[in-house]
Amino acid sequence: MTSPSPKLSLFLPVYNEEENLPRLNAKIFEAMAALGQTFEIIYVDDGSRDRSLELLEQFATADSRVKVIAFRRNYGQTAAMAAGIHAAQGEILIPMDADLQNDPADIKRLLDKLDEGFDVVSGWRKDRQDAFLSRTLPSRLANALISRIGGVPLHDYGCSLKAYRREVLKDVNLYGEMHRFIPIYAAWAGGRVTEIPVTHHARTAGVSKYGISRTIKVVFDLVTIKFMASYLTKPIYLFGGAGMISFVISLLAAAMAFLMKFADWPKHADFIQTPLPVVAMVLFALGVQFFLMGLIAEIVVRTYHESQGKPIYAVKARYNF
Repeated sequence: MTSPSPKLSLFLPVYNEEENLPRLNAKIFEAMAALGQTFEIIYVDDGSRDRSLELLEQFATADSRVKVIAFRRNYGQTAAMAAGIHAAQGEILIPMDADLQNDPADIKRLLDKLDEGFDVVSGWRKDRQDAFLSRTLPSRLANALISRIGGVPLHDYGCSLKAYRREVLKDVNLYGEMHRFIPIYAAWAGGRVTEIPVTHHARTAGVSKYGISRTIKVVFDLVTIKFMASYLTKPIYLFGGAGMISFVISLLAAAMAFLMKFADWPKHADFIQTPLPVVAMVLFALGVQFFLMGLIAEIVVRTYHESQGKPIYAVKARYNF
């Protein structure tokens, strides 16, 4: 006989958080006891090099509701989130960070908001306890850009603490740093998305794994999101438009070169005396080709993984599954 599926599935990516895990696990159980719902906790160890996996194994041994997925190496937060989504059995899925900056007590407030008829409730770290210049300011700028391009206005896409109804995540596949865009995917699937302020604690132990380089990666992923949203089923609109722009510029450059050679306007110059034909035709065309090849590669990667059912991570071990 198989046990019934739990009501709630919490999943947490873990990477070198041994100092935070005991307190975190205790606070999660305290919050779940107050809710009185059936639940499971899925820890995804993302190739930790400290004692994190050892502690997680102890948690799983002590309580069968704790499940652990251990990656063979560090794949990143998006892969860990994807593993948690794939493994979760609950009706409502709740991701969290493992650094104790999210407060498990806020889960009840997320669930109360879901009960109002929403499919996704996103946490908003309104009073964020991070360095302003290196973390908070870049995050605000990125959130404004994501909201405008993605069409789902949220103050804080980077907050991991969210609540999802299972059905809005069943067809979500994650790549790159795409985990922060899950609310956009859910909205594309017809889900109702909202947000509420949640508590954000300053990190008291361990080292942050975020840096300015992640902001740059998010911008690249945002370009992909825009492409997938607008041109996935009609890429000819983008490729054809870029081709037309290239063709028009080439014609203008060629016309200017002919005017300079045969009409002496605005001055006389042979083809070999001006770089205009080469600059306009070669460099611009080359730039367009590189950009479009990158977008085509995105589609190829998705086709490769999804058509063959290939995951974006490799699991070393599973506990209590």
